[in-house]
Parts: sequence; C-alpha cells; structure tokens
Amino acid sequence: MKLDFETDQGIGTRANLGVIVLENDETLENEFRRILDIDGVALYHSRIPMGPEIRPDTLPQMLDDLPAATRLLPPALNFDVIGYGCTSATSVIGPENVAAAIQTVCPSARVTDPLTAIIAAGRHLGVTRLGFLSPYVAAVSQTMRDRLSEAGFQITSFGSFEESNDQIVGRITPDSILTAAQQIADAAPCDAIVISCTALRCLDIIPKIEAQTGKPVLASNPALAWHMLRLAGINGAREGIGRLFDVVA
Repeated sequence: MKLDFETDQGIGTRANLGVIVLENDETLENEFRRILDIDGVALYHSRIPMGPEIRPDTLPQMLDDLPAATRLLPPALNFDVIGYGCTSATSVIGPENVAAAIQTVCPSARVTDPLTAIIAAGRHLGVTRLGFLSPYVAAVSQTMRDRLSEAGFQITSFGSFEESNDQIVGRITPDSILTAAQQIADAAPCDAIVISCTALRCLDIIPKIEAQTGKPVLASNPALAWHMLRLAGINGAREGIGRLFDVVA
C-alpha cells in the first residue's frame, strides 16, 4: 500500500550553513559540530582538493576548484551563508575572489572566510593591537600579517611554528598552542591574540588562553563559525567558547 506523508522545512529552520573544508583538514568539522550545535541551524560540508604543503605557490590553485566544491553542497537548499575554511589561502587569493567563485554557484548566499571573520571579530571586540600566532612558513605568515595590517590592525608580536605540512599542523598539540599563545602575549602588549589556521586544535584551550593572558582569542575556526552565525542573523551568546561568543551586541 502507498503510505501518506507530510513534509516540513527541513533541519535549517533558522539557517542553512555550508562550509568548504580542505581535503586534508582534520579539525574544522569537529570544532564546527560543537560550536554550531544550535536548534534550527543546519550545517553542511563539502571538501576541496589541497595538497599537504602550505606554500604561496600551492594555495592559489584552490580558486579554480571552489565552484566545483560549492556544487557538492546539497543543491536543493538555499544557503544563507557559505564559509571557505582556509585562512592562508584566503590571504593569498583574496576574500573578494573567494566570494566571487562561490557565488557563481550560490549567488544568493553570503560568503565569508577565516580572514574576513577574524577582521570582523576584531572590530566587533574593539581591539587594534594583535599578538599573532601562526603555523605557517614565513612567506605565508607575512601575507596574513599584511592583510591584517591593511585592515587597520597593528601586529605587536608574532610567532610561528613554521610548518608547511598541513597534516602535521593538525597534529600540533593543544598544550603546544597554549604555551605558544602565552609567549606571544608576553612578548609585547596586545589587545587580543590571533591564532591562524583551521587545522590548529584551539577550541578546548581558548578559555584557558584567555584566563592565563587576560586577552580575547580570535582563532580561525571559532571566528569563522561566529561570523557565519552573525551573517545568518543569529547573534545569541554561546558559553565556553571564548569572549567573542560572550559579546552579543
């Protein structure tokens, strides 16, 4: 017998969010799953090809692959926001080019990325002097620093793990990140600490860093998730993630 059924609006009654993740990233999806565990918010992932080496000559290759990666998100949905999960590539490619590539497939979606999100978060918190922690080789780190400086921030202290292999970056221990963040904070006065790279596992230690240093932390994954929520019109506070999610206004 044929059974009757009803349909509804689906999972994303408040927002449908898409995020494009690097094929070798082992961190972003796990952290996003926890941050965006909100009733009515649906999160969908796609993957984009990316070799393990993070270098200025490898990162721009992703621009050509962004439309294809976007097409792998569920086509029946009207996405409110799509995020691109690579801080370093955005710095090299340019946020405007990332957005244009994604909007060739989803023209009505708002688009953000970790660089854009960190800039928005810094302005939201009213900070200007940044301590900057990076895992990248010097050339990639410099591009990110230049982008932040162009946005009006001052980099007062800087340190990097100087690791070009993204798979190794994803295995850097949270304790190592915690120690490095403290060193960055101690090196020079700053208003906030930026921890760049979606592969770094920061979510569990952000409250510890903030407690130890007295500075808010702007890390790639939480900042990107925060900005996606705000662009979707969801501005409520989230406990245990850090000061960025405490400041609602």
